[in-house]
Amino acid sequence: METKRVLVVGGTGYLGQHLLLSLSQIKDNAPYDLAFTYHSNSNLLQPLLDAIPHSLAFHVDLVTGDGFQSIASKFGLPHVVVNCAALSVPRVCEKDPDAAMSINVPNSLVNWLSSFEERDTLLIHLSTDQVYEGVKSFYKEEDEAVPVNVYGKSKVAAEQFISKSWPNFAILRSSIIFGPQTISPVPKSLPIQWIDGVLSKKEQVEFFHDEFRCPVYVKDVVTIILSLINKWIIEGKQMKLLLNVGGPDRVSRVQMAETVAHVRGYSTSLIKQVSASSVYRGVSSPADISMDISKLIQTLNISPTSFRDGVILTLESA
Repeated sequence: METKRVLVVGGTGYLGQHLLLSLSQIKDNAPYDLAFTYHSNSNLLQPLLDAIPHSLAFHVDLVTGDGFQSIASKFGLPHVVVNCAALSVPRVCEKDPDAAMSINVPNSLVNWLSSFEERDTLLIHLSTDQVYEGVKSFYKEEDEAVPVNVYGKSKVAAEQFISKSWPNFAILRSSIIFGPQTISPVPKSLPIQWIDGVLSKKEQVEFFHDEFRCPVYVKDVVTIILSLINKWIIEGKQMKLLLNVGGPDRVSRVQMAETVAHVRGYSTSLIKQVSASSVYRGVSSPADISMDISKLIQTLNISPTSFRDGVILTLESA
């Protein structure tokens, strides 16, 4: 079997690093040739290359597309592209909608793929649960996407662009991704580690009791992506797939904090319950974007890790 070329766009990010490491550890008959892109996190590059020495790194500007031609000449047309890159902080997107749209809608990536004669590359694109309005529980993929902020709107625009412009894709609407730190530590705050850090100070901290998500363990997201790649390679069929990617538990920020407290043995009296409406964050935030993941389970035969078990695994590795 031909060795498949996999390109991870946004390889120095949190999910990108976890994915690259898992791809590099596959030792079956046809391990993957790996390449990844980076943009602003060049300081994270060397530890990642040291850990995955046979991978190729390319500096790419997703707005202009500068750098993609270098991939074409030095790596070739990828069989699979996993797009993990995004401007994903809602407050930042709200302040600069043009940047959010130009980075989060993968125009330059799809235009580059379209420049090749072959058009059967599988594009796996990370979207978000924030495409949903947040007025009910357990959204299904067929529910209307009515985002309440610029970040969500940019991700809906990306989904629509991909579905119209590329024939072979899987779009993953991911909830909050949590888990262990990466090989080359990312600068952003990780949710479970942050909660653990603030509770460990033994001071009371405010958490929202009325915003709900289905946080998903990072290694489950990696398993889902690997399963999609494997499914496409084995079946060889064109894919047009939209999946909710979340954990099995609908939890508020308070419940997330309580879980960390129980696992660590902190007093839950440190957790002060407040309404999300009591804090101005500079951006509208949907109240309940919990997701129904039955399609994910049925399609890939994957049962994501419970939130509590994911927290235990995360803190064990800290």
